[in-house]
Amino acid sequence: MSKPVVTRFAPSPTGFLHIGGGRTALFNWLYAKRHGGTMLLRIEDTDRERSTDAAVAAIIDGLTWLGLTWTGDPISQFERAGRHAEVARSLVDAGKAYYCFCTAQELDEMRETAKAEGRPPRYDGRWRDRDPAEAPPGVKPTIRIKAPLDGETVVNDQVQGRVVFPNKDLDDFIILRSDGTPTYMHAVVVDDHDMGVTHIIRGDDHLTNTARQQIIYSALGWEVPVMAHIPLIHGADGAKLSKRHGALGVDAYRAMGYLPAALRNYLVRLGWAHGDAEILSTEEMIALFDLEGIGRSPSRFDFAKLENLNGHYIRHTDDAELLTHLEILLDHIPSGPALKAKLDEAMRARLVAAMPGLKERAKTLLELLDGAQFLFAERPLQPDEKAGQLLDDAGRAALSALLPLLGDLQDWTASSTEAAVRAYAEAAGLKLGKVAQPLRAALTGRSTSPPIFDVLAVLGRDEALARIRDAV
Repeated sequence: MSKPVVTRFAPSPTGFLHIGGGRTALFNWLYAKRHGGTMLLRIEDTDRERSTDAAVAAIIDGLTWLGLTWTGDPISQFERAGRHAEVARSLVDAGKAYYCFCTAQELDEMRETAKAEGRPPRYDGRWRDRDPAEAPPGVKPTIRIKAPLDGETVVNDQVQGRVVFPNKDLDDFIILRSDGTPTYMHAVVVDDHDMGVTHIIRGDDHLTNTARQQIIYSALGWEVPVMAHIPLIHGADGAKLSKRHGALGVDAYRAMGYLPAALRNYLVRLGWAHGDAEILSTEEMIALFDLEGIGRSPSRFDFAKLENLNGHYIRHTDDAELLTHLEILLDHIPSGPALKAKLDEAMRARLVAAMPGLKERAKTLLELLDGAQFLFAERPLQPDEKAGQLLDDAGRAALSALLPLLGDLQDWTASSTEAAVRAYAEAAGLKLGKVAQPLRAALTGRSTSPPIFDVLAVLGRDEALARIRDAV
């Protein structure tokens, strides 16, 4: 019987959860879900100078917002340093690793010689077979793995295929530093083994690391997990993804008004495909996701595609659920606190009522919020330039004539107000726009808005009539 699938997401807490990390986490999560397995979260915080608690919190916050869950508590790699050192020393005892007493000066000289001879800088193995009794006084040793001197190391990768590394290029690398702390290369192997990880899905910039890590696995007699190295994400211009392309933190996408479901859908399609399917629910992604569908070429990040996809999700999201997303957004934008202060139950009800009109034209939650500004606006409204032009003498005259007709309505709905406005326009010999546009300017302070009769209904009789009076 095969072992249950265990994947892991293992970020370094030196900054926010960037978009490439979000995709890696998503692929690991989907693969585990598809096979009824588990995903673990390991914080690779061995770099003590650059690792911060704030970054750990940002990573956990980003994953949680994206809707990606893990089993158990996040594991700190740093807290396992004692275990890493114990395994390194056991390799020395087994003759698979050795103490190296090279000084910093000797290592510098080694690098300089290699450089002068046109060779890549490699450790020359001078302590590989020497007796530690010959060690110079006062030098704290590192522990180096005994890498094979000839032949090749082969990585059988689920995405990249068979990748071959000549062993002469891999040298006897350090697994335990002179201060007793493990190197990344060694800690990862011990952690993945101890955590029972069966599948490692990560960026293809780790391929060379995998060759070195396989040497450690082999020395320990441990089974190597299934490897899948996914291509990196590039910008729309084909260059490596940078901040100008969208290499931002997941938190930045939240603040720009993207829905987590839309971002998940967009990220899964960056480098993985199932036929021509563009829009996939989370359930469909889980049912379909496989390693065979991951391409070998870098994918290109395209903001326009993400925006269009987000617009689709906004239109197809339940109105009350959209309000919840808007409230989350308010916690992450500068204008949020002021708007949140106005968000009482009556305002929430008005926002939900306005949602059908608002979401038809919005591609992001920021656009949705911008369209809803007329609800938050306080009287008297300050019309923008275009709206001001609509409130000229003719516009105000039309509103003056319309005011008593609207005031006489027995019921106040989109259809009853529309009937009254149309009847007035016809009687006055005006095109509907000549009445509706000044009305829009009076009610919203803008020349564009959701359908104007929906605006009248959502604002309610008292507020709508008061705004028209202000404009007149």
